[in-house]
Amino acid sequence: MIRTLRALALLLDYPSESLKTHFSEVREALETEGFLKPESLAKLRPLMDNFEVLPLLELQMNYSELFDNSRALSLHFFEHIHGESRDRGQAMLDLGEEYIERGFYIERDELPDFIPMFLEFTSCLTIDEARDWLSQPSHVFAALKERLQERDAEYAGIFDALLTLIQEKPDPEAVRELVERAKASEKTSIDEVWEEEQVTFMASQPHKPVNKIVDRLKAAGKLIVSSSDT
Repeated sequence: MIRTLRALALLLDYPSESLKTHFSEVREALETEGFLKPESLAKLRPLMDNFEVLPLLELQMNYSELFDNSRALSLHFFEHIHGESRDRGQAMLDLGEEYIERGFYIERDELPDFIPMFLEFTSCLTIDEARDWLSQPSHVFAALKERLQERDAEYAGIFDALLTLIQEKPDPEAVRELVERAKASEKTSIDEVWEEEQVTFMASQPHKPVNKIVDRLKAAGKLIVSSSDT
């Protein structure tokens, strides 16, 4: 399952020149490792076809328009669970410490709950461990799948694949709650959100959670953090 999870992590990350160049290897991993059902692969193929035929700039624009303009599609799963509360900060610190304990080093300036990073982490575990970790935010994956399907977005296939790998259904009530919460939040535009004073969980400066969480993890003396083009 290592190659499948790493391929899904790459697909869900911001499209890069490197990914575009080596995309045939990503597709081969998904189609040949044998962990995805034929129906899950069929749902992934429209996205994979896009990576093969669309220019990189168009892929990047599509990604940004989808994931950067709506909190309901945030790829930081603790944001869906905790919002901007202090609980989210503690949850990310705990997750970052779990990464450290397992010798997983973050090589980019990104929060631990960024789903592509989380998938990369689970790819380093045994199959049973990976499924256990993936099952914990499975209700978030299910809600994201539903929201993406509503937008006819090909990225929904990634979350369908993840739910297939987990092999257990998420709590339907938890999924329903996340979906309803997202519908309520989308009534507020992105401009209005940024005009509001946000609740920060690590410092008095607003909009700076990444640096503060990263600094706390660096203080452990084991974490390597640098910007990296995936």
